[in-house]
Amino acid sequence: MPMALDYFELKHMRKSHPAWRLMAAENSPLIAGFLDKVFSDVKIRQISEPEILMLLEDYLYSLREMESEDRFPRSASEYLSEWSRNDRGWLRKFYPPGRDEPHFDLTPASEKALQWMRELFERAFIGTESRLFSSIELLKQIVNGMEEDEESRVARLEEEKQKIDEEIRRVREGYIPLLTDREVRERFLQFQRQSGELLSDFRAVEQNFRDLDRDTREKIASWTGDKSSLLKILLGERDTISGSDEGQSFSAFWGFLMSSVSQEELSDLLDAVCALDAVKDLEESERFKRIHFDWMLAGEQTQRTVARLSQQLRRFLDDKSFYENRRISRLLDGIEQKALKIRGASPEGVFLSMNGFRPEVRLPMEHPLFSPPLSHELTAHFEAADMTVLDDEVLFNQVVVDKKRLKGNIRRFVQKQDQASLGDILVQHPLEEGLAELVAYLSIAEDSLSAIIDDKIKEEIRWTDREGILRSASIPRILFNRTNNGHTGQ
Repeated sequence: MPMALDYFELKHMRKSHPAWRLMAAENSPLIAGFLDKVFSDVKIRQISEPEILMLLEDYLYSLREMESEDRFPRSASEYLSEWSRNDRGWLRKFYPPGRDEPHFDLTPASEKALQWMRELFERAFIGTESRLFSSIELLKQIVNGMEEDEESRVARLEEEKQKIDEEIRRVREGYIPLLTDREVRERFLQFQRQSGELLSDFRAVEQNFRDLDRDTREKIASWTGDKSSLLKILLGERDTISGSDEGQSFSAFWGFLMSSVSQEELSDLLDAVCALDAVKDLEESERFKRIHFDWMLAGEQTQRTVARLSQQLRRFLDDKSFYENRRISRLLDGIEQKALKIRGASPEGVFLSMNGFRPEVRLPMEHPLFSPPLSHELTAHFEAADMTVLDDEVLFNQVVVDKKRLKGNIRRFVQKQDQASLGDILVQHPLEEGLAELVAYLSIAEDSLSAIIDDKIKEEIRWTDREGILRSASIPRILFNRTNNGHTGQ
């Protein structure tokens, strides 16, 4: 259900939101037309001041030629200065690392306004089928991804397998259905639109990390408390953004895009699609042939912003350590100078006491004496056993614990909740092999990075052995945590 539009929030947003201010500005056609002309190329994430000034002067000249000489009386630099002011927020003016020349980039608000304006123009072709299929596919992913019943999931996979086998059979019989040109164009146009929106999302994510970086600088500059408190606040804010849905989604996207297998697959798919006749005729189809490299460029810029935030914390720690060491050196110098002054006239009696400096004396005889290790004699003589009385049943009654089954029990449990104790897991999956199975659980917890063993809290585990005897064991509390990928890190 879409969020309701409140009158007072809209009234406040009309005055404060840069996107709304852009659409309501007197020169909004000039601003939007120029920004779209410069930044519509998905490859451009930033542009230097001389370049954008030259482009704006040309754009103003062409408009004055078509309208009148006194139209847009201000210079290009004045317009750029106004558009990049904080009370406008349509362009971001910044200095890239290692560069002394200002650069400009679109703000997320301007990107949003331009997208909305582009939607106002009537499109030659509005595809509904591909979006319907995409919506249904998303719903299937949600339903299938939340299916907990193993039998239901296996049944669904079997059904998909039968469909694939049927399709393979029909292809081998010569029936090869192909998409029509209309269906190809519809799907490619949807891909174009989603690719552009993805680049816009990068600007929004980068802006969030940039805001955090600015807040970090302000807090470091004005902080008067202790270092540990400030670090706790800064790291907590960073973890909040990294752990948010937006941060986790960006991390998963970046991990997928940086995979060499994913890059090769995307390159092959784009080459194959852009070579189709139905796509060649589309406008700007060639520009999207290497869109995944533009995604990587935009993602790398976002990662650099995150790296600058880490540099801020590192510089803060280095500066604090430097000043602390210098303070200690001054104290030691002061003590030495005072000691030299009173060297010839030491005060009488006890004039200074220090705690914790009493030497610990241990007499030589308190140390244990060397004890030679015990030697064991090995005998090579074995007496022949009577094989007729050998009970070979014990060989077939060994207890075997399947660790894969136990890890599956843990994984199923933590998929439903972020954290689970071993006692909770054993309530749902009781011990089948008794103490041996409990020891196997302890071994899994010891090897797992996502498991926590708390020695301070004891947990009582109960089970019934094969003879029907109720047994119990007291063990440290073991907590299994769900990792970001939904598994237990095993």
